[in-house]
Amino acid sequence: MYNVKSLKAEEFISDEEIKETLEYAEANKNNIGLIDAIIEKAKLKKGLTHREASVLLACEIPEKLDEVYKLAQQIKKDFYGNRIVLFAPLYLSNYCVNGCVYCPYHMKNKHIARKKLTQEEIVKEVTALQDMGHKRLAIEAGEDPVNNPIEYILECINTIYSIKHKNGAIRRVNVNIAATTVENYRKLKELKEAGIGTYILFQETYHKESYEQLHPTGPKHDYAYHTEAMDRAMEGGIDDVGLGVLFGLDKYKYEFAGLLMHAEHLEAVHGVGPHTISVPRIKHADDIDPDVFDNGISDDTFAKICALIRISVPYTGMIISTRESQTVREKVLPLGVSQISGASKTSVGGYADPEAEKNAEATSEQFDVSDQRTLDEVVNWLMKMDYIPSFCTACYREGRTGDRFMALCKSMQILNCCHPNALMTLKEYLEDYASPQTRELGMKLIDREIEKITNPKVKQTCYEHIHDIADGKRDFRF
Repeated sequence: MYNVKSLKAEEFISDEEIKETLEYAEANKNNIGLIDAIIEKAKLKKGLTHREASVLLACEIPEKLDEVYKLAQQIKKDFYGNRIVLFAPLYLSNYCVNGCVYCPYHMKNKHIARKKLTQEEIVKEVTALQDMGHKRLAIEAGEDPVNNPIEYILECINTIYSIKHKNGAIRRVNVNIAATTVENYRKLKELKEAGIGTYILFQETYHKESYEQLHPTGPKHDYAYHTEAMDRAMEGGIDDVGLGVLFGLDKYKYEFAGLLMHAEHLEAVHGVGPHTISVPRIKHADDIDPDVFDNGISDDTFAKICALIRISVPYTGMIISTRESQTVREKVLPLGVSQISGASKTSVGGYADPEAEKNAEATSEQFDVSDQRTLDEVVNWLMKMDYIPSFCTACYREGRTGDRFMALCKSMQILNCCHPNALMTLKEYLEDYASPQTRELGMKLIDREIEKITNPKVKQTCYEHIHDIADGKRDFRF
């Protein structure tokens, strides 16, 4: 039985409810009156239910989809403006005891290069990332209680925060590790120095039968334990969590409904929906052929999903990684994406010594990276499309997390902080890391954007800090 407030996975992600939703969507995909009513509701910028959004996903009427895309663009601007937050993944270890059939880290893969970073190697990796200009990382590790216990993860986070190279500093560490206990989540939250930013865990698929087939061995085989992880994380004090499915593993309409139902569940039980939603698609990797999975989605369907997530969960940050090409990223950025990775390496130790990975007989990569550009090239590209590349981490460090962040975001007031913060962190990047061409382009963008700040006091303070940064000072924030 479907119960959005239940703490049991099979009740808040009800297979029966999803199937009924998909039947309802299919039956109403040409119901103009209903579709118009759903779009009108979406214009209120309060979101849509999984059933309403599924009707729009099933709809193939061109003029109605145009309305959806235009609305998604407007909602993206209203909530997040023209900022795009940049981050990089940092792979700590690819040791894993699970048997996930779509991931090269699976335990039976004997020809992938297994590696776990020492603290000294982490210093080298983070220094290389700081030399690019990164301020925000998402750490990744396989599930292995012997090689990657929670104590190792905590030590790595403390090491990352401790590294101050030249003007560089990692100011926010998001964590993507396997589902764990309330006690371990509490340890992540209560780190002595700075704690973590967002806890991210991809569901992979919400279809229970498919999930169990795709995860035949290892602790990740337990569908309920994995699906209920966000509730345990919030019980442990982590108030910013990130959802995601791996599109291509199962039928996308089923996954879409399940993803929105998970967001509704978090909102209903904890009063806080997902801080982020990621939209990865399965990609080629060592020992993994994506063509084996027959549920792949086209770029157009992918764009439609992004737009519908934006209008259904307007407050959430939406993340797209370097799994996607520059062309695909350009297609979905205006439809709702607010965070992207840049200059990513999905191998363990890939930043400090990228040539070693290229020349190695066995790779340690989790998946092939489609967007191979440098961070400077990505920053330049964003600015040419009139986006503000942002390295901001202010909300997390100012305590604007969980319900405090959501209150500001849902009222569309977060822009008052995020817009000037984005400009100041961009200025830092331009001073310390940018190529001459990128720096020139960025200074012109800052000059234009600072005039758009409506609060006179904030504008003046931002203007002063921009000059302070040019004089060598760092780390200002609202």
